[in-house]
Amino acid sequence: MSKTILKRLGLAAMAGATLALAGCATPFRADVARFQTQLPAPQGQSFAIEAANPALQGGIEFGQYANLVSGELTRYGYRPASAGERPDLVVRMDYGVDKGRERVVSSPGFGDPWYGGYYGRGFYRPVVVTGRSGRRYIYGYRDPFLWGGFGPSWGYNDVSSYTVYTSGLNLQINRAADGSRLFEGHAEAQSRDNNLQAIVPNLVEAMFTGFPGNSGERVRITVAPPERG
Repeated sequence: MSKTILKRLGLAAMAGATLALAGCATPFRADVARFQTQLPAPQGQSFAIEAANPALQGGIEFGQYANLVSGELTRYGYRPASAGERPDLVVRMDYGVDKGRERVVSSPGFGDPWYGGYYGRGFYRPVVVTGRSGRRYIYGYRDPFLWGGFGPSWGYNDVSSYTVYTSGLNLQINRAADGSRLFEGHAEAQSRDNNLQAIVPNLVEAMFTGFPGNSGERVRITVAPPERG
């Protein structure tokens, strides 16, 4: 994992980013910040995906995550560059998860797990959208000065401890011709699971929900788990 993403992960943990209890039946919550300048409207421009960390380039695991990003870009109207073709865009990707931190909390009374309810001293107003494969997303804005990360205590006094892992995905899109930066995206989440094979796909989905987004806005995106039949 690169020093840049490790630094971002450390800052996210210190700031108390959104807690996502990773698991098949639990929504995945991520804070996503996106910035863009002159990102071309999708009209079939070609792209190639590279690892920001050279050690990951060519790896099977990296290739698996790169395919997810490629699928999202293709869905928006871009296309993977053919063999031997010079791409119009170069996409650089970095991802990782830290070693975890122990957290001790008093059991709170959470509100609606889909809508977040009341967080700290501020309210969260979500917008529900439906993504591919019928998955539901909660896409909303939060005030970083009011958001507390956990719901209020409703009289419970039980104390518990667990390990919280902070994960992150960085994505950059550059113009291949001159290397100019067109897009930057950062997705961060906290979970009780450090399994990248489960976390990275959710980070990718969060990154591309409402892509490319409004430049400079930081939003919280909740990916609902698939409904059980």
